[in-house]
Amino acid sequence: MSKFDYKKVMPRYSFIAIVMTLLAIAVIGKTLYIMTVKRDFWLQVADRVKADNKPIPPARGNILSCDGQLLASSLPEYRIYMDFRTLKRAKKDTLWAEKLDSICMGLNAIFPEKSAEEFKKRLEEGQKKNNAHWLMWPKRINYSTFSEVRRLPVFVLGKSAGFHFEEFNARKQAYGSLAERTIGKMYGAKDTAQCGLELSCDSILRGTKGTKHRRKVLNKFLDITDVPPTDGADIVTTIDVGMQDLAERALLKELKLINASVGVAIVMEVNTGDVKAIVNMDKCSDGEYKEIKNHAVSDLLEPGSVFKTASIMVALDAGVVDTTYHVDTTGGIWPMYGREMKDHNWRSGGYRVLTLPQTLMFSSNIGISRIIDDHFKTRPEEYVKGIHRLGLADDLHLPIVGYSPAKIRMPKKDKRGKQYINWAKTTLPWMSIGYETQVPPISTLTFYNAIANNGKMMRPRFVKEVRKDGQKIAEFPPVVQRESICKPKTLGEIQTILEHVVSQGLGKKAGSPSFLVAGKTGTAQISQGKGGYKSGAVKYLLSFAGFFPADNPRYSCIVCIQKTGLPASGGGMSGVVFHEIAEGIMAQSLKFEAKDARDSTSILVPQVKNGNLIAADYVLTHLGFSPRTDWSGSYADGNPIWGKAVTEHNKEIELTRQPAYAKNIMPDVSGMGARDAVYIIESRGVRVKIKGRGKVVEQSIPAGKPIKKGMLCTLRFA
Repeated sequence: MSKFDYKKVMPRYSFIAIVMTLLAIAVIGKTLYIMTVKRDFWLQVADRVKADNKPIPPARGNILSCDGQLLASSLPEYRIYMDFRTLKRAKKDTLWAEKLDSICMGLNAIFPEKSAEEFKKRLEEGQKKNNAHWLMWPKRINYSTFSEVRRLPVFVLGKSAGFHFEEFNARKQAYGSLAERTIGKMYGAKDTAQCGLELSCDSILRGTKGTKHRRKVLNKFLDITDVPPTDGADIVTTIDVGMQDLAERALLKELKLINASVGVAIVMEVNTGDVKAIVNMDKCSDGEYKEIKNHAVSDLLEPGSVFKTASIMVALDAGVVDTTYHVDTTGGIWPMYGREMKDHNWRSGGYRVLTLPQTLMFSSNIGISRIIDDHFKTRPEEYVKGIHRLGLADDLHLPIVGYSPAKIRMPKKDKRGKQYINWAKTTLPWMSIGYETQVPPISTLTFYNAIANNGKMMRPRFVKEVRKDGQKIAEFPPVVQRESICKPKTLGEIQTILEHVVSQGLGKKAGSPSFLVAGKTGTAQISQGKGGYKSGAVKYLLSFAGFFPADNPRYSCIVCIQKTGLPASGGGMSGVVFHEIAEGIMAQSLKFEAKDARDSTSILVPQVKNGNLIAADYVLTHLGFSPRTDWSGSYADGNPIWGKAVTEHNKEIELTRQPAYAKNIMPDVSGMGARDAVYIIESRGVRVKIKGRGKVVEQSIPAGKPIKKGMLCTLRFA
């Protein structure tokens, strides 16, 4: 018989089950009570102590010129808000009511676009709605304006009284619109790259976001960093600020004079392919010229007569002609497969018989087209292959969004191989003089740069290196696109011909009395699409492409201008701009030896400021001094070495490096000049105020102190 006593045990189990059921009902009831009746209360509690993960934006890297000058940098901007819930909890309502009129008058003084009454109405609306994130001004404001706002009554109390803000990194270009489309822009509201190097190098410049959370400790919110941000790196471009400014001023002057619609100017260093200057100008509706589009890399237009150089090179390289070849241009009009080919002087009787060099010197359409058609009409693909060998159709892989390689049509035959399907009889003669093909200015210049560089084609370079905290972390060396674009004999002949184009031909206005210039003019009608070339007012593309000095080329340059109506002359208009750019660049390069400035009255040992020791060493060396240094090796890349200069016994100068300071630590700038001191401090995000002249004798924030956002360092000079 079982020992289990059903009558005794089961009542106990039933009692336990009833108790557990009642407890479950109580828990569920309590949960429902909290979720419904007490929901708002507990949400407020959670809101007061919760920890939210928020991103920490990194500092975007700078864009520098070839010599280290700032082209684009990030500065802080702010949006200002009022939290009326916090104001109420802090029991500052009475103070707010008392100071509201003063606050509104202060806001009106800072933002005169809106009256004090409008500000008062706006703030009263936010208080009525008990809003926790009420926007007080619709636009971002800079640090100076932000500082004025936060000094107003109540706002001066900061977050504890409800005043709070959002900080953004605003992108500013140090030289305004200089090379704007190439340097690039940012979408301000989204802090994202829009175009140019800002966009193509965004992954380098952007950095990596960090994360933080806010936690309430002892009735105060603390920002706790979970993952610190990684700031972006700096990129060093090939742009030379002096050349860029020179090219822009020269181009603008001519654009305004002839009332042109678009202007492009590019300067390239021959040996490296470095783009030293690139200008893109559009005439806007207000009559002003601005950088709207990067025409230099994106304009696929028929290049016109600057393309004739390539045609002659193909013929010379193929051996079908030589420089003694003669061609009859008759009276300036030649029937070409049912269409008339005309020279620019056809009304005055044309050029008659020309030598091959003269066809380029005088830019004869008939002469060039007859040479090419006579020798390649049965095999046009050989001509086009020759153009491709010159590199004009190469994809240059430029780091500029919008770039498109040249489009040069290759003849194709039908399946039977007897008839061309994309080629008319007129295609070859018109292609030979720069029509029936599309080439951006940058590709044309790269071709002429190769001629100047003894046949070696260099890929255009826009970025030289990447730096982080002043140290080089990556380098982009010059890239050879093609080792040789033609035979040496062809190259020597075309170099001579291009020089004669300027000295004896139509390119005289591009020349200089001080040095030799070589190049080619171009004047082409711009197709209006389906309307053809003469739909409405005729539009022209005026060009000059060449290099200087012709006997020892250092720089190549192309100038392209678009205008409507006559007069239109590539040599007389674009050539003038080329002349001014070339003259200006060569004048900038004329430098005297510093030691030549010394005389018998000179101080034997000059005063040397602390700061960039590389610059000091360079100047002292050229003055004939041999300063003692604590480093060895070459610093030709221009990376600064910061330190102190000590003069001993008025005889010797010792340059000593100072220990490197971290980015978040205030450096020692004592004894430095204004330029170096301001650069070092502002590169760490600290604003600088200057008093006096000479060397730094006092800094308001001592060296070694941690840097915080919004710091202002006053430097006293004597």
